[in-house]
Parts: sequence; structure tokens; C-alpha cells
Amino acid sequence: MKIDILTLFPESFSALKESIIGRAVESGILKIKITDIRDFSKDKHKKCDDYTFGGGDGLLMTPQPLFDAIESVIQKNSYVVYMSPKGSLLNQSKVKEMSKIEHLIIICGHYEGIDQRVIDTFVNEEISIGDYVLTGGELPAMILVDAVARYIPKVLGNENSVINETFSNNLLEFPQYTRPQEFRGLKVPDVLLSGNHQEIEKWRKEESFKLTKKRRPDLLENKAE
Repeated sequence: MKIDILTLFPESFSALKESIIGRAVESGILKIKITDIRDFSKDKHKKCDDYTFGGGDGLLMTPQPLFDAIESVIQKNSYVVYMSPKGSLLNQSKVKEMSKIEHLIIICGHYEGIDQRVIDTFVNEEISIGDYVLTGGELPAMILVDAVARYIPKVLGNENSVINETFSNNLLEFPQYTRPQEFRGLKVPDVLLSGNHQEIEKWRKEESFKLTKKRRPDLLENKAE
């Protein structure tokens, strides 16, 4: 998978060079390119924002640098996403769907957002990471990349690790434990030490259901649908 990220603040994405995502990029499993939108500004001061027509607070990213930046990376198989609080809410189903895209272009807005003409011309989908507003699209873009990358073959190493995790099958993940068996008087449930895989699987399903019912009953309603 190839991902192009368009941003005014390319230094924000240093975290993508670390850990699992960083190793995936180094091994060539995942290709990530960060493009500085300011490089495409024709303004002598590299300005990329201006006041909105009709008045209002704040500044808006202007179309020219964005048009040129997008056109420098877009291909026939590209899918262009704009990170926006007005977009459809990102969930695990959407993440899994987007992991099948060959070339993902992510636009990071800033200030009051981007000129609507950019959205109308290029954007296939607007995506939100939650019902709140941030100062820019860089953090949402990193969340999208991290979530999507986990579904790309060989990124995690263990392909089965995404099957039973939280939100799979509309259930929260069951509790997990590691060594030691007892810590400060707190013991690992006996069933996990039994070696009986059938009983362990049964326990995990029951715990997932109980946890989901307690914390996210809305997921069970969606499951019923």
C-alpha cells in the first residue's frame, strides 16, 4: 500500500518512523510519503491561507497550493481522503475496508479547513475520528494510517492478532493476562491456566460479551441488526 500525506507541518509525522509502522516502511511493506503543501504555494512568502468570503472568524487554506500538491501525487488508482470533523466517523469496519486501497492520499486541513473547491474536485471521502474539533488534520491522519496499516498483510507479523481484538464482530476484546500468575495477590483466572482451549475460548467469548454489554451496549444493538 502506498500512502501520500499532504500537510503544512510535515515534521508532525516523525512518529510514523517508529515502532511497527516504521518497520513496515523500512521493509517496503508500506510506502509513506509526506508532502509539504507550502512547497507548492506561488506566494512569495509561501502563504497557504486567507480570509473566508462572506466574513467569519479564522483563516481558510487556499485552493492553489492544494490543487498543485494533489495533482503532483494523484494517480488513476488513488483514493483521496480529507480529515474533517464533518466527515463520516471512522470505525473498524471502515478501517478494514480502506486497507484494501492501493494508493491512499490524505489531506490534512488546518485553521478553518480547506476551500470547498478542493473537496468538490478531488476528495472521495471526508473522514472524522470523533465528534470533536482539533487544531489540524495531522493527528487524525496519523490515527488513520496506524489503524489502516494494521490490516495490511505482514505489517503486524501475526495476521491472526486482528481477528479477536476490540470492535471485531462488534464486541470489545476480552481481558488478557501475562506472567507472573500472581502479582500482589491478584491472580490470573484459573481457566486461562487450564490448558483446555475449548473452555478458554468459551470464557473469552463470555467476557467479551459482558464487557461490551457494560461499556458499549450500542455495539450489541448494531450486532443484532
